[in-house]
Amino acid sequence: MKSQTTFVLLSLCLLPIIFVLADSRSFSIDYKNNCFQKDGKPFQYISGSIHYSRIPREYWKDRLLKMYMTGLNAIQVYVPWNFHGTVQGVFNFAGDRDLEYFLNLANQTGLLVILRPGPYICAEWEMGGLPAWLLQKPNIILRSADTDYLKPASEWLAVLLTKMRPWLYQNGGNIISVQVENEYGSYFACDYNYMRHLHTLFRLFLGEDVILFTTDGNTDKEMICGTLEGLYATIDFDTNITAAFIRQRRFEPKGPLVNSEFYTGWLDHWGDKHASVDTVKVSKMLGEMLSMGASVNMYMFEGGTNFGYWNGKSAISVYLFRSVVTSYDYNAPLSEAGDPTDKLLAIRDVIKNFRDIPVGPMPPATPKFAYGFVTLQKVCKTLFISGLSLCYVNCVQYYGFMLYRTTLPRNVPEPTPLISPLNGIHDRAYVSVNGVYQGLMERDTALVMNVTGQQGDQLDILVENMGRVNFGSYINDKKGLLGNLILGNDVLTDWSIYPLDIDTAVANGWLQAAHSGSAMEAGDGPMIYSGTLKSTGLAWDTFVKLNGWTKGQVWVNEVNLGRYWPQRGPQQTLYVPGPFLSATQPNNITVLELERAPSHRRILFMDRPQVQTHH
Repeated sequence: MKSQTTFVLLSLCLLPIIFVLADSRSFSIDYKNNCFQKDGKPFQYISGSIHYSRIPREYWKDRLLKMYMTGLNAIQVYVPWNFHGTVQGVFNFAGDRDLEYFLNLANQTGLLVILRPGPYICAEWEMGGLPAWLLQKPNIILRSADTDYLKPASEWLAVLLTKMRPWLYQNGGNIISVQVENEYGSYFACDYNYMRHLHTLFRLFLGEDVILFTTDGNTDKEMICGTLEGLYATIDFDTNITAAFIRQRRFEPKGPLVNSEFYTGWLDHWGDKHASVDTVKVSKMLGEMLSMGASVNMYMFEGGTNFGYWNGKSAISVYLFRSVVTSYDYNAPLSEAGDPTDKLLAIRDVIKNFRDIPVGPMPPATPKFAYGFVTLQKVCKTLFISGLSLCYVNCVQYYGFMLYRTTLPRNVPEPTPLISPLNGIHDRAYVSVNGVYQGLMERDTALVMNVTGQQGDQLDILVENMGRVNFGSYINDKKGLLGNLILGNDVLTDWSIYPLDIDTAVANGWLQAAHSGSAMEAGDGPMIYSGTLKSTGLAWDTFVKLNGWTKGQVWVNEVNLGRYWPQRGPQQTLYVPGPFLSATQPNNITVLELERAPSHRRILFMDRPQVQTHH
């Protein structure tokens, strides 16, 4: 037993990339018998979605093993272009972005892969996975044959698909099918030339044998605009199985029935009631689809976390946008922290009726620890961070915060309205005069506020990007101060613009160095606080609760955990994976509070998450 365990541990550490000889390997569509064929035999996949970009690399194996032990034989994986290509022309596949390492882990675990490389992915991810630098072209038409879009998208796909070709099942890897674009029928462009170009590109880099497919919502319009001859048309839905598969049959009269996104849960927006989907409904529908011979992918199976600024945003209408919360728990079978739920156990009981479940116990939940309270000290006002660099032309800060600075053009002794007449604040603005916080403005909902001051006083507008729209017609979601601000009757001019890169300041220790150890005076508005979580000999998962804090961002050591906004809810805690902590060294905690901190300045590390179940 010991030698066996040692071998397993060594294999997981070394994980050599091994491809099986591909001579006899095939994965294809059997149109005569309406099924997939794997190595010449009928095959039905039972899959679950997992996003490597939302899970620490150290936990990939744990999550994949839990999916395998549930009885899944495949996983479905999105590849976010902006996660790998934050800077134009530079592609990062290292560390948490090491896609091939993730694919190899899945292969070692015994899981096939359904790859969804986009270039657009939705996923409730920032800008649907498209890099924000595309918006530097002011008239770009995203997801179309517009050369401003198609040229960089093609360059990205050339890099990505070249890496993916050895991983195709026919070539000895574990990728059995590849999606082209994503739910394209939901987009206004309906550009068949664009889809044809992608089809040609995918065939060029992946060859003629791999199954290429599309996924679209359960309406005729979506299926018409999202499908293309030569790409197998699949559908996503979570109601009325018969009607949905009848619609798929209208577009694919022969071949396997496929639900590419069967929703096990749903996402949360700030300010919404916490979403959940009934376990009985999920297990009942899954059993019905599998009994029809359909191949099913459960979206999501493990949701994970929108660390940093990676959350997306939903466009409810042209004047109403809702940002996705930091947690992407999704009420999925595996929780945000990768813990098996009752929903997972119910799903496993269904799968047992259709295929053999791997023998052995389900891996347990990762250990959690309540580290207790940490009291923070104020370091500085955000606007006074050293190292601000003024930019004059094409100011770029794709994620996070930008500072806009000018002076008051005249005396305003009485409260005077500061107005954003064209709804040009994207997304929230924190307004200060001579360093004294005045209040906030917000896209769509708070376009006017009052300020006072003297002529020549410094007016600072700190603008927060709350994440770009990830679905629909408004994904060209530009950020910053996009229109004039008017003070009374005066149009404000002569702005100085500063990209505010707080993440770099945290990573370089500038904020810890700025902390003199003495508590600064309390005050409202954007402030940075820091403290230390002492080492305990443990580096276990935990959840940080900011009771009494208003809204902001948290860093543990150099890692940006994401946004908190407990007053808006429903999310009340932020997930802190154990690998982000040190068991032997003090852990630096940095909090950017944007509105108002509580007088106690404490944060609490708990051993379980909290979420509002009503609003």
